[in-house]
Amino acid sequence: MVRKVVLYKENIREFYKSQDKKVQEKIEYVLDLVRFEKQVPVKFFK
Repeated sequence: MVRKVVLYKENIREFYKSQDKKVQEKIEYVLDLVRFEKQVPVKFFK
């Protein structure tokens, strides 16, 4: 199952680029988790 992640506004790109590498990796991890996992833990949506 693959979900499509839709960005609400372009602000996320600027925010993402302003983060250091470790934070960018965490953001990518969570987005991949949302895209590929059948059930996503609620803590990732808070």
